[in-house]
Amino acid sequence: MVAEPTSSYTIRVGIDTGGTFTDFIVASDEGVRVHKVLSTPHDPAEAVLRGLEQLGLEPAACEITYGSTVATNALIERKGARTAFVTTAGFEDMLEIGRQTRPHLYDLMPSRPPAMVPKELRFGVDERILYDGSVLKPLSRRTLADLRRRMRGRGIESVAVCLLFSFVNPAHELAVAEALGGLGAPVSCSHRVLPEHREYERATTTAVNAYVAPVMGRYLERLGRSLGGQGRFRVMQSNGGSISAALAAAEPVHTILSGPAGGVVAGLATGRRAGFDKVITFDMGGTSTDVALCDGELTLASEASVGGLPIHVPMIDIHTVGAGGGSIARCDPGGALVVGPESAGADPGPICYGKGKEITVTDANLALGRIDSRWFLGGAMELDVAGVRRAIKPLARELGVSQTRAAEGVIEVVSATMERAIRVISVERGHDPRRFTLVSFGGAGALHACGLAERLAIPRVVVPNHAGIASALGMLLSDVKRTYVATVMERVEAFSSRAAERTFRRLENEGRREMTAEGLARADLAFERFIDCRYVGQSYELSVPYSRDYLAAFHVHHETTYGYARPERPVEVVAVRVHVTGRVAPVALPKGRKPKRPARPKPIERKAVVSGGKKVDASVFWREELPVGTRLRGPALVAEYSSTTWVPPGWVAQTDRFFNLRMERAR
Repeated sequence: MVAEPTSSYTIRVGIDTGGTFTDFIVASDEGVRVHKVLSTPHDPAEAVLRGLEQLGLEPAACEITYGSTVATNALIERKGARTAFVTTAGFEDMLEIGRQTRPHLYDLMPSRPPAMVPKELRFGVDERILYDGSVLKPLSRRTLADLRRRMRGRGIESVAVCLLFSFVNPAHELAVAEALGGLGAPVSCSHRVLPEHREYERATTTAVNAYVAPVMGRYLERLGRSLGGQGRFRVMQSNGGSISAALAAAEPVHTILSGPAGGVVAGLATGRRAGFDKVITFDMGGTSTDVALCDGELTLASEASVGGLPIHVPMIDIHTVGAGGGSIARCDPGGALVVGPESAGADPGPICYGKGKEITVTDANLALGRIDSRWFLGGAMELDVAGVRRAIKPLARELGVSQTRAAEGVIEVVSATMERAIRVISVERGHDPRRFTLVSFGGAGALHACGLAERLAIPRVVVPNHAGIASALGMLLSDVKRTYVATVMERVEAFSSRAAERTFRRLENEGRREMTAEGLARADLAFERFIDCRYVGQSYELSVPYSRDYLAAFHVHHETTYGYARPERPVEVVAVRVHVTGRVAPVALPKGRKPKRPARPKPIERKAVVSGGKKVDASVFWREELPVGTRLRGPALVAEYSSTTWVPPGWVAQTDRFFNLRMERAR
């Protein structure tokens, strides 16, 4: 019998730094508390420390799991370190040449972003390891000394090392890393970051890691020092699990989708608790909207493109669009209304926050009455309603419509963008949205969820309790996860079960050693074995759970994925993987009982809300005062500390025993 995972900390904190707000959720013996502060883009740690102080928490006594966009922003905005790239001589331009594929097939004037590492910082070393790990050309001391000489005095802040076939034999990469240790710059080696075949993907992933490592390292070191350097401090990964802050600083490429991943973890957990395994998570924050489809479990992708650069690490399959509460509305030169992807962010933020100058989606919702200024952030933040009314006039004049129609137009345009995003992860991949439940969260999500469900014929919407801080909740719900890979590249008949067992055991021992070093008990570790296969001659492989019948499982998976299978064709094993999960003690979330009689709470006020071009009389409720079983008919607004839910006319909302709001079309 496996022991229950335990934690020595009685206070656990999930923190998510977003574009507009930094969110906190605290779980302790006293229950669950939530908190939000405005993000501080110039120094994200400032908002984190301010929020902990306002919550009255002593960081050294807490277990903190943190999600951040620091690495993402550094990559997208090209504000990472001055990085050098070291590779086998003759392959220096690998990062610039890339793959011979065109992302936009019919673009007559294609352009690509500049290479992350400029030509003068790409260095070749005279060495060669073959596909089987044997050394064709040794790496001499003279070559290493010459490399050090060429790299000195160039202001290099980080180094990426990616030599051919280092994933089979890392000896030369280790020698290069040791030789460059005196430069005073962190060195990222591909055999550690991504020990897999395919030179270009391995090179870009290693280069991205090196590019953001100094930024992320300094930030996490400063934050950890400010937190007292004690307690347990973990960082969310893109795969839905967490790792230690020290490992995140060394391998930040695994945290590129840190914040959004937390939202998907929370969204799937919410759906399961409500009785729905098939969910589409819809996370609308201040800067962007992130959507993901979970058909019973987290959907992982092995590769994604961020800022035009392929990153080949396990991550939740998330599609992101520049549509958030802070997305700016404007007219293009042709007079059409455009919303996003530019965002007002946290500074200056939407006009209603007091400093913004341009109309945003949040301002449009306020103008339509869908945000009640009296209850925003529980009444802790006063909104500038008059400022929004003044600012929307020029936009309405430019569009040639009324102010109300202009505000509704903003909502329609941003909703169309979000609808397309959901279609990408559902319809375009063979999934019928009508079979799924839309789990909506983020500060702005519940204002748009029912409208999106209408557009896509999704039958129901679930808005979790504390919807505005769901990503932070995902941090608390995440286990510690790591993936270990070994490249094989052998025919199935040559890869015996005995060889497979040896390889799997080696990877499991490595995972067990690293996980226990992070303070996890051996009894809390779970191991999953996978094997990557492909038909001989194919360029890409599929991963299936390892068992005696893995070959049959591969054929079935191939037919499901591509529509055909060829059992008569020879198959090769490309790699084996071990997913290691360190289980964290579950968080006790509040749960209520359904009353014998239906609850009939009284609205805290009634107000006019614009819906479908007309003003309707809507009831406003405070969510914390809605007991289990409460049934509300739209039009209604449900205000809470971290978000507002809009229940349109023709919809019904009901609170379940987990205090979720379940919304469906009225029958």
